[in-house]
Amino acid sequence: MITMPRMNALPGTDTTAHAVFETHLPLGGRRQGKVRDVYSLPTQAGDRPQILVVATDRISAFDVVMPTPVPGKGQLLTEISVAWFTFLRSLGIAPDHLVSTDVSRLQTLDDADRALLAGRSMICRAARVVQVECVARGYLAGSGWQEYQSNGTACGIALPAGLRQCEQLPEPIFTPATKAAEGHDENISFAAMCDAVGGELAERLRTMTLNIYTAAAARARARGLILADTKFEFGFALDANNEPTAELMLVDEVLTPDSSRYWPVAGYAPGRDQPSFDKQYLRNWLLERVARGEWHKEPPGPVLPAEVLRETRSKYEEAARLLA
Repeated sequence: MITMPRMNALPGTDTTAHAVFETHLPLGGRRQGKVRDVYSLPTQAGDRPQILVVATDRISAFDVVMPTPVPGKGQLLTEISVAWFTFLRSLGIAPDHLVSTDVSRLQTLDDADRALLAGRSMICRAARVVQVECVARGYLAGSGWQEYQSNGTACGIALPAGLRQCEQLPEPIFTPATKAAEGHDENISFAAMCDAVGGELAERLRTMTLNIYTAAAARARARGLILADTKFEFGFALDANNEPTAELMLVDEVLTPDSSRYWPVAGYAPGRDQPSFDKQYLRNWLLERVARGEWHKEPPGPVLPAEVLRETRSKYEEAARLLA
């Protein structure tokens, strides 16, 4: 069964539109992240395990999941991820976990569930995930800019003096982070990553991350977008006995506005914040509530009005139009 809060009609949307806030399917191993619900899929003896990754319409900001979903957001995220997986496969940079988006093959589910999963689900190979976020930065923004102002570094990496906010770096840098179950991920040094996962694996992940970023940034720019930074997750594919193999794969979502910072090429100028194709509109609306003392960046989040949902969704729609 899929839990779908009925949405009030939004201007410019189908009055019968629903949003998928969370799912409770008759499948095992259910796990829930901020946006995605993940299930283990039934397998036959000798088959490699697979999972079902469902992108819901939940949206989070300041590490709080909002109580109001953004209709269709999960389908847009899935569309963008699949397009990027397809592109990266064509280059042969890194294997990935995507098997199919055809939910008709999920015969243990009924027609209603399969219909609602369509467009927002990926059937994927199961993996033992490496517990480090692999972040590539090509521009000086976010936490990197904040650190640079104080120390002249970004995530501990020394940078040239005199760089401006949102300026392109001389070359992309790799800035790993811990994977936090709750709250913010925490930037760590490459040396700390080597201690955590081993030097050889850390080197492989750094090389793969920067190669993917470089290729993706070029493709995004050709479509009118600057890929300022992004984060990836990797894992080792599991065998039929649920044991990790030596095959290192790109997993989870990839290069969506939820995991990446995109700016329009048109009008880009360093020295200031840039308009972005993500949930910045939502963050700005929430910060107004914070300034008035109406919310304190703690659960539960405030109910989102139709205008905020519409404007937020429009950013994801534009990103999908340009990238997918």
